[in-house]
Amino acid sequence: MKRTLSLLAAAAVGLSLFTSVVSAAEKGYVGISMPTKSSARWISDGNSMVEQFEAAGYKTDLQYAEDDIPNQLAQIENMITKGVDVLVIAAIDGTTLSNALENAAALDIKVIAYDRLIRDSGNVDYYATFDNFKVGVQQATSLVNGLKARGAGPYNVELFGGSPDDNNAYFFYDGAMSVLQPMIDAGKVKVLSGQMGMDKVGTLRWDGAVAQARMDNLLSAYYTDKQVNGVLSPYDGLSIGILSSLKGVGYGSGGTPMPIVSGQDAEVPSVKSILAGEQYSTIFKDTRELARVTVGMVDALLSGGKPEINDTKTYDNGVKVVPSYLLEPVMVDAGNWEKILIGSGYYTADQIK
Repeated sequence: MKRTLSLLAAAAVGLSLFTSVVSAAEKGYVGISMPTKSSARWISDGNSMVEQFEAAGYKTDLQYAEDDIPNQLAQIENMITKGVDVLVIAAIDGTTLSNALENAAALDIKVIAYDRLIRDSGNVDYYATFDNFKVGVQQATSLVNGLKARGAGPYNVELFGGSPDDNNAYFFYDGAMSVLQPMIDAGKVKVLSGQMGMDKVGTLRWDGAVAQARMDNLLSAYYTDKQVNGVLSPYDGLSIGILSSLKGVGYGSGGTPMPIVSGQDAEVPSVKSILAGEQYSTIFKDTRELARVTVGMVDALLSGGKPEINDTKTYDNGVKVVPSYLLEPVMVDAGNWEKILIGSGYYTADQIK
């Protein structure tokens, strides 16, 4: 009798596990393509999506392409072959996916562009992201506020942009310039290098080493007898490189103040840098919320409903205006980091201190 009961119990457990797998498969299979693990924020994005999709009953396939475009294409094609119902893609280069998405569309696989817009394709169903223009506005506003707190201008400021193959980089830059350009025109902000526009200030692949090398060149060419007062940086990984360059020529020591340097993504090294009085600010984008919105979009798509969107005008990918949901970014500095980052549960105090 005991043996029979044990066998029945084991069978029940096996049936439960089988039912769970089947129900997940029936709910849907989601392919998640992320650009790289070299940035902590993409690891957080991937983890948040897997956690929330699986909690909602979906099977997931998460792949990182390590900033290699052919690798990302191969991973996406493999997901298509494996029979995913939906692709969630944060593109390395938003202009390279048209053929892969045609293959997806032929099999009625839905596509959500995640945080980075996929360009030149009509086969992008929805876009989940933050208000990227507002990110740039917040970065520049923080930069200006930091400069003004130190005294009257004019201020010497250098500009850095993100990767030219990332559509978001242009929104960040344009948002920042909506604040800075009037001050430049009025002579309140001076860009001594004269380097302006994404064609001159862009940083391919968001590479911190490239940003550091460019800052080295700017300092040696334009600031041997003048001080740079601020640097517009669109991403924490660039900010770390820029700060290394600045520290290398004596900023932040010997009575020479560290310039006001902006950032984005609230990565742990940059939050620590803010607390150390080096980086001035960053922009927090809660990846948990972005994952939540994305899961909601997939739920609606696969159940025959309409995903929640709040923008139908901004994101023209060259073929169509992609219906989008834009989340709110939050500026973080030494005054509010604990409330925003620890209070929300995004980080623990031990991770920062």
